[in-house]
Amino acid sequence: MQYQILALGGDGIGPEVLDSGIQIIKHISEIKNINIKIEHDLIGGICWDKHKTFCLDNTVNKAQKSDAVLVGSVGGPKWDKIRVEGPPEEQDGLMRLRKELDAFLGLRPVIYYNELHSQSPIKKNLIKNTDILVLREMTGGVMFGQPRGLKTRNKMRYAYDTAAYNEEEIKRFAIAGFELAKTRKGKLCSIDKANVMESYKLWRDVVEDVSKDYKEIELTHYYADNCAFQLVMNPANFDVILGCNLFGDLFSDLAAVVSGGLGLLPSACLCGPPNGFVKGIYEPVHGSAPDIAGSGIANPLGMILSVALMFKYSFDRSDVGLIIESAVNNVIKKGFLSPDLGGVTSTQEITNQILHEIQP
Repeated sequence: MQYQILALGGDGIGPEVLDSGIQIIKHISEIKNINIKIEHDLIGGICWDKHKTFCLDNTVNKAQKSDAVLVGSVGGPKWDKIRVEGPPEEQDGLMRLRKELDAFLGLRPVIYYNELHSQSPIKKNLIKNTDILVLREMTGGVMFGQPRGLKTRNKMRYAYDTAAYNEEEIKRFAIAGFELAKTRKGKLCSIDKANVMESYKLWRDVVEDVSKDYKEIELTHYYADNCAFQLVMNPANFDVILGCNLFGDLFSDLAAVVSGGLGLLPSACLCGPPNGFVKGIYEPVHGSAPDIAGSGIANPLGMILSVALMFKYSFDRSDVGLIIESAVNNVIKKGFLSPDLGGVTSTQEITNQILHEIQP
């Protein structure tokens, strides 16, 4: 069987970390005799510069035909003020891919690394053995809701967005969350602002309804502000965190204090029916970091761990994913760290060390 990957380097440090991920893919596919074909294309600012769009129709078609999409990073100050007519997905190539592929289930795992404790502001007795999976709904909510816009009202600029979900969007996301919780510690925390917002009242009601089919899962509802406090005060108490598009985005970054840096965090956006949870978009959580692009010091671990998620979910090779994760753990233990983690090791040298750890 041959697997097809669409590789989109994007902007800033994106192409550099993507290259590290592809080196790992090629190395382990040779060892494990996995037939993988990789095709490259453009997304984000670099695509705008060449084609005056952030994502070509042809790129979407390629993504739909691929088993997995790998993305380095997108965007940067150069393109922040560009405005494109149409819905939000026309203004962001990655958002368009998520929407077109219906990649609604965002997985953002966060674990504690003892060797990186100095990078975290949280006390060791509160953070030890923490293992959190933040789930972000990726194709709805305030990021996509209509109406939205910017106009002049009473001689002042007035901007507005709509936080909106329908029942089915919440239900399918919640079901995925409970199913994942069954494979972990059996705890699920749902974040909302049901005390003040109608969309979150529906969110809480639907999550509560779904929970009736998962009585073995311990469900806790948190208002988002309180959850942020609890997450910092007692991170080890959390297992699966269920959040809308906005809160999932915020809380996955906040949870990075557990690991010690955004450069460590992988993510997967898995597609829903009729594709099942097989096809996915994989990318590190960090941004494009244009200030260090080309300097050779970008942290490749978030991308490499995203590759591990790709093998687990898109290729049904959890064994390969575990090999990659183990190699990353060993490299961290040996102190091969990029500057964002307090080290001095280059992007390529970290990649080389992980390649060395992955033996036949």
